[in-house]
Amino acid sequence: MTHRIDATFARLKAEKKSGFVAYIMGGDPDYDRSLAVMKALPEAGVDIIELGMPFTDPAADGPVIELAGLRSLKAGATVKSVLKMAAEFRKTNDATPIILMGYANPVHHMGYVNFAQAAKKSGVDGAIIVDLPPEEDADLRRAFEANDLALIRLATPTTDDARLPKVVQDTTGFVYYVSVAGITGKALGKSTSVSEAVARVRKASGLPVVVGFGVKTPAQAAQIAKNADAVVVGSAIVDRLHKDGPDAALALTRALAKAAHHA
Repeated sequence: MTHRIDATFARLKAEKKSGFVAYIMGGDPDYDRSLAVMKALPEAGVDIIELGMPFTDPAADGPVIELAGLRSLKAGATVKSVLKMAAEFRKTNDATPIILMGYANPVHHMGYVNFAQAAKKSGVDGAIIVDLPPEEDADLRRAFEANDLALIRLATPTTDDARLPKVVQDTTGFVYYVSVAGITGKALGKSTSVSEAVARVRKASGLPVVVGFGVKTPAQAAQIAKNADAVVVGSAIVDRLHKDGPDAALALTRALAKAAHHA
């Protein structure tokens, strides 16, 4: 199903613009409202959807995403319910890529093969498993390859030239560049260093590079979009959804997407 990812980046390249990726936590604040927001994201300008799988111990997440995961779990969310969201979304949208984002524990508990098969059946295009490094992801990678799913890895400011080839090897779809050495929602990295890193990762991987962690405003999205193939925003959207509701979250999403597209 990487064809949706490839087609999206091909379209963006033809249109000579950077893409916009929105993250929401699956099941926050509950299944129905989360699904409604998910369905509205493409119309708000979102090119790729990152759908969070809640976990009790999210090592890479800041307070906003962590609390969203706890709300989601309290409302009864599971990996299977998040996959059900994806399947429901696919009933009305067969074009927008869906990337799951989460941690290894729930996926391992479900079983890598079972997870990959269920993800494919649900219309998912790939996943980012934050805490599963290349040295430990062979079983998941084989399951993903068998089901034509993209296994997307993270590169960070601490990924040096010796480490980078291992990170990008067997990565498919795109590479996610984390703009800061820290958790989600932290201050955005310096534009010059991000620009240089994007170029380095793109050269090493031959894949599109999307940048996230720390992007909160349309101005920041535009700044990153000048060099990245796509910009990711999560914490700002999740926080706006929690504090002000779906309409406000979608309004922010539109502004962020517009800024990324017109950078």
